[in-house]
Amino acid sequence: MVTTGTVLDEIIVGVREDLETRRGQVPATELEDLARAAAPALDARAALHGDGTTMGLIAEVKRASPSKGDLAEIPVPADLAAIYADHGASAISVLTEQRRFRGTLADLDAVRERVRVPVLRKDFVVDPYQVLEARAHGADLVLLIVAALEDSQLQELHEQITALGMSALVETHTDDELDRALALGADIIGVNARNLKTLDVDLARATTLLRRIPAGPLAIGESAVVSVADVQEYAVAGADAVLVGEALVTSGDTGDAVSTFRSVVRRGRTVPEGAQA
Repeated sequence: MVTTGTVLDEIIVGVREDLETRRGQVPATELEDLARAAAPALDARAALHGDGTTMGLIAEVKRASPSKGDLAEIPVPADLAAIYADHGASAISVLTEQRRFRGTLADLDAVRERVRVPVLRKDFVVDPYQVLEARAHGADLVLLIVAALEDSQLQELHEQITALGMSALVETHTDDELDRALALGADIIGVNARNLKTLDVDLARATTLLRRIPAGPLAIGESAVVSVADVQEYAVAGADAVLVGEALVTSGDTGDAVSTFRSVVRRGRTVPEGAQA
């Protein structure tokens, strides 16, 4: 059940207000036509899996965050995305939430036009209209945050994303949320080291949770990556890929950071002691 009074709730209030503004500008029927006319979505799962030997990387275009404030100006998001892609990023994450992350759908358009790897629309998706927006603006992958959604919403949005040919990155940060993602049949499951309700970060908790993900779904480690050692820690826990933003946009050599993170050897997941295979 979604709680009230958290940082996440405050963000979603603003997301819904901005959503209604856009809905007034572009009717859903028009957006449906744009979504149908968009080029087919790329296979995000295949891109993130790669050859299965080294870690996949979702490299994020990230100007700001609620926890750190401004991180980087990024005047031309497409240029940054091109650096990511040229140095081996498996996919590009584009934040489109404007109030706390200073992102826009125009950023998504620009990145989609520039790169030929899958693009993730990273936002607080709580309405089918936002899924249509993602497809209309060329996204291949859409973030669904379990903590922000009731089960009925989660299922509806997941089905819509799949029906439009995209993939869903279903984000969790607790045992209960992981159970819900598994019950949903999610094909790509993220474990976020940051609790979006409090903004606290706990990499140890995230890696413990990752070890619970069975073979089948792709497992993505999110947040808390400062160095290659953190990527290695996610790899040891069984992550197939990591999503990294802050460490890349603040790096002195972004391309080198991407290459270094991508070089980490994938370990695969093992059945936890006492669990059934």
